[in-house]
Amino acid sequence: MTNKIIREYPNSYNLPKRIEGLTRLAHNMWWVWNHDGQRAFQYIDPRLWDLVAHNPVAFLRRVERHRLNAAVGQPAYLEHYDRTLAKFDAYIADRGTWFTSAYPQVTDKTIAYFSFEFGIHESLPVYAGGLGILSGDHLKEASDLGLPLVAVGFVYDKGYFVQELSEDGWQETRNYLIDYNMLPLIALLDENRKPLTVTIDLPGRQVSARLWELEVGRVHLYLLDSNVETNSPSDRLLTERLYSNDLEVRISQEMLLGMGGVQALHLLGYDPAVWHMNEGHSAFLALERIREKITTGTNFKAAWDEVKVSNVFTTHTPVPAGNDQFPLWLVDKYFGNYWPELGLTHDQFLDLGRQAQSWGDTFVMPVLALKLSERANAVSELHGIVSRRMWNFLWPEKEEEDVPIKYVTNGVHTRSWLARRLGVLFDTYLGEDWREHLDEPSFWNHINNIPNEELWAVRRHLKNKLVNFTNERTRQQWQSGLLTPSQVVAGGVFMEPYSLTIGFARRFATYKRANLVFRDFDRLMNLISDPHMPVQIIFAGKAHPADEPGKLLIQQVYRAVKDTRSAGRLVFIEDYDINVARYLVQGVDVWMNTPRRPNEASGTSGMKAALNGVLNFSILDGWWREGYNGKNGWSIGKEIDYTDAEAQDAADAQSIYETLEKQIIPLYYERDENKVPAEWLKMVKECLRTLVPQFSLRRMLKEYTTDYYLPAIRNEKAEQ
Repeated sequence: MTNKIIREYPNSYNLPKRIEGLTRLAHNMWWVWNHDGQRAFQYIDPRLWDLVAHNPVAFLRRVERHRLNAAVGQPAYLEHYDRTLAKFDAYIADRGTWFTSAYPQVTDKTIAYFSFEFGIHESLPVYAGGLGILSGDHLKEASDLGLPLVAVGFVYDKGYFVQELSEDGWQETRNYLIDYNMLPLIALLDENRKPLTVTIDLPGRQVSARLWELEVGRVHLYLLDSNVETNSPSDRLLTERLYSNDLEVRISQEMLLGMGGVQALHLLGYDPAVWHMNEGHSAFLALERIREKITTGTNFKAAWDEVKVSNVFTTHTPVPAGNDQFPLWLVDKYFGNYWPELGLTHDQFLDLGRQAQSWGDTFVMPVLALKLSERANAVSELHGIVSRRMWNFLWPEKEEEDVPIKYVTNGVHTRSWLARRLGVLFDTYLGEDWREHLDEPSFWNHINNIPNEELWAVRRHLKNKLVNFTNERTRQQWQSGLLTPSQVVAGGVFMEPYSLTIGFARRFATYKRANLVFRDFDRLMNLISDPHMPVQIIFAGKAHPADEPGKLLIQQVYRAVKDTRSAGRLVFIEDYDINVARYLVQGVDVWMNTPRRPNEASGTSGMKAALNGVLNFSILDGWWREGYNGKNGWSIGKEIDYTDAEAQDAADAQSIYETLEKQIIPLYYERDENKVPAEWLKMVKECLRTLVPQFSLRRMLKEYTTDYYLPAIRNEKAEQ
């Protein structure tokens, strides 16, 4: 970063000098995956900590002075505070990380990571779902491993949206304005103390975006914000919310992210050796990098070759709706002055992203990214197969299996998603250094050292937390007058901690088949209503505001949940976010996933559940196809790709009911002489032993480093 840039912390908390380090702690997201950091705030005022949804900046804004003074007077608190700050400072200063130890010769090389969304914590609503949460986890693990990574994204004034369901189950959306004073964002200013901005050309005007910085451990995330005074009223709204269905807004956003992001990193003093595009939204960065080289006298072909070797592209979905594409007339409108700068004709430029469709050619962002990236990957083994078939037309001379799209199966950031109580259990029986062995399969054989009684006690505790959370959340909604009595029941007021509890939570897209379990509703009711072996199923998830079929699916599920025959054993939790996800993946007994194979590229919610000893019950798609071994969970159906959707639905639904009837429910309620489900816990241990190391973000990021980042760095050095 250059000396001309000023970083302005909004430090107006007026803290006692003895604990003023809480400012630094609040403005680095390290606390998100470190329980000691959270307790440094919680101890001062537990009620306020819950009230502000565990947001330390909002906490420091609102905490009363007498609470701070009382904490300063408590030796136990000061001991915890000093220990936590020392731990934090040592973490930030540590130069003996995995990356610096393994690759000391390239520690001066920067890896740039671009994503449309980042899900780091629920208090920073700049994410919509799985893609964003994966991006957030990527940054956290990069910090833990010491990768020289810097990230670029957007800050959205209205976040995604708040979901509210009508009495009939129709998804209503409510937006809110983000209060920047309640976020850990650091304003970046120029030497005149004016907001630091970048500017790009759009049709007939220029659009500027200011830069904010977010510290994620050792990683810096830079967020672009178009809400600046010099922009027109409409351009100020470009970064208002995620995933606009207005194509002109979307192409403007993606130009701003890709081209503006390149400018931002250069302005901040970065010269990345690797440029990682997480999905196609940021693919315009490759064009901007080529344009920069051409301005120095390089021709297009040479510039293309230089840029391509340092680009990495990750595709995340085989579903067409997840691959952004624009009509050619729109590309003409927005790039009419751009292709001459590249030395290309109109058709040559369009060919960079052109894909023939049944309704006419379109400009497809993954096509652009694939053509301009030396290395590309899918996010599971099966998704790799599907992607090579899907994009084979870009390499017509190659057989499908030779298409240069490999795979790196996704993972999850263990420290973010593991329940604290389970972590303590691991400390006791695996050793306190178990976090250093996350991706070592042989180490996790030690999981069998955990006594069944203690593991069962933790699992019961976590389900109790989920039930209490759900009951209290519903009670508050009812108290506020937002719910009818039938909605109170649907919200989970009758949930209890003794029944087998199944969770289903994800984005409501039709291919995920959230309604599959209701195909034979009477049979399902018989299954879940047995007074001796009761079952409760929890649903949660949002549909994109423009996804009418997705909203209809939510309505269908909600109507089933409200059906009086369910007697409150079916639950729908509104406004699914990271906080709700945390309770669900830690607290349920079984995680159910029913995508229409092979459309689930990977999925990570089931990984988070497995990390907490929750057994997966899923279609053999995405990650579960690789994780399932017959002893660590259950499959729904067989590893078959159907051509008849109706036949697939019928077969998969039948598999759900039979597996529940004959295996899952009886096994859960089978107790030994110690009144614990020993055979169930045997599966839980097998789940932990096999899945925690295989699907850790640590394993994933090491694969990216060795197979993608380092080769790109070597190519960059060779070019020099």
